[in-house]
Amino acid sequence: MDKLEHPPAEREDFHFHGGHLALDLTATLVGRLKPQQRELLATPPDLDRWLVASGLGTAKPPSTDRDVKMAHQLRETIYAIAVGRASKADRDRLNAAAAAGAATPQLNASGKLVRTGTAAQLLGSLAQQAVELFGGPHFSRVRQCEGNGCARLFVDLSRSGARRWCSMESCGNRAKAETFRGRRGEGR
Repeated sequence: MDKLEHPPAEREDFHFHGGHLALDLTATLVGRLKPQQRELLATPPDLDRWLVASGLGTAKPPSTDRDVKMAHQLRETIYAIAVGRASKADRDRLNAAAAAGAATPQLNASGKLVRTGTAAQLLGSLAQQAVELFGGPHFSRVRQCEGNGCARLFVDLSRSGARRWCSMESCGNRAKAETFRGRRGEGR
């Protein structure tokens, strides 16, 4: 999947380092492994912003509370499957979301893929993409960030298959700084 350019105002608080939108959806629960978590999809306008920032939709659909609940369920289902804790019910839930209906893909005037539909249909498209990821050749390359307390997921498409962090800009730099500080402390 190509890296998408997102307007800075639309990207606020959202992370798109996973290499796949289904994995990026799981990053909307910040601090997943910590006692204090922060929900980035708390309201319908939050979901609308994420759908546009992710590139799934080109215009903010009028999401509802039901759509937000669907996004939360889809996110947790994707996370459970990605980290190997999926039950039959999780797989059934993902398959049902993928089968429920998707947004219509179209080419716009500049030849780019755009999807039109409701928030539920855009989430259906995302569920279909998740099924393709988990049932395809890249599933074995889905990883969880090794950063301290980070639970973000990503597809490791590096040649060596040894990527460790969701992004070098955040967790990678922190880990390298900790290693450097540790070495400086040992040399005293």
